[in-house]
Amino acid sequence: MNALTASDDRNVRKHYAHLLRNAPLDEHIPLFDHRDPIQDKYRKKKSFIGESLLELFAQLTDSPLLAYETRNNGDFFHDVYAHKKYSQTQTQKTDGELFFHNDRTAHSVRADYLSLLGMRCSNENLIYTGFLDGRTLLEHISEKHQEVLRQPHFITPYDEYSRDSNSGQIVSDRHVIIENEHSFRYYGTRTTYAPSAPTCAIDALLSLKDAIVKANKERVQIRTGDLFSFANQDALHNRELIEINDPVGALERWLLKTYSFRDNAALTRFKDFFAEQPGLVRESAATL
Repeated sequence: MNALTASDDRNVRKHYAHLLRNAPLDEHIPLFDHRDPIQDKYRKKKSFIGESLLELFAQLTDSPLLAYETRNNGDFFHDVYAHKKYSQTQTQKTDGELFFHNDRTAHSVRADYLSLLGMRCSNENLIYTGFLDGRTLLEHISEKHQEVLRQPHFITPYDEYSRDSNSGQIVSDRHVIIENEHSFRYYGTRTTYAPSAPTCAIDALLSLKDAIVKANKERVQIRTGDLFSFANQDALHNRELIEINDPVGALERWLLKTYSFRDNAALTRFKDFFAEQPGLVRESAATL
């Protein structure tokens, strides 16, 4: 599998998860201070092979990167790396598991795709990224409950890291959970029914939770040099710690991550939002 094949697979065959192995990485992979890994990375990381690869992959798959001015200093490249402050939280900086979700669930603008590049992953540990295709999930939700989940009866509180990045981010506006054909906006244990929502919304939410348990899922163990790219909105994903034989290695696990749109045309979905919210950066990274 290569980037061009992945692009055809997405657009023609409608496959939404791809794993590329043996990707080139920086010669030196530094360790970061868990008290402030972002700033420590800026001090220590002197080469950008991983970032170049992720940007190249985005260009070859026609999926432009996006970043947020209020998150990671507007950086296009994020770190799935343990931050002591966010231990056992539901953020990308956690050292624990992550429930099934979409990234940036509470936010108005969310990536169509995520890409994770294994920069340092201990082979002694079994840490899996789970992938649940939205089409598979729909098979376990009745049409009656799907109809309710397509109505704006739900809210999602912002995660701890987002609230620390922007104090105005507390809870989302009321939103739907299912949109388009099989896109989801949901974070396990966080997304809930809005105040004054009808009883049918509670029943539909419970139906979704049951469906997540029942539906068939895929698992990927991301190793050093692996690039795993998958749909963010047309699927749900999680992190499972199955077996930890190297606790230090688990704590020092580092995935380099990007958010991207489905294609250039997808930018038009948010043209009004872009005009009103100058804090959103929507162009692909031009230089590294």
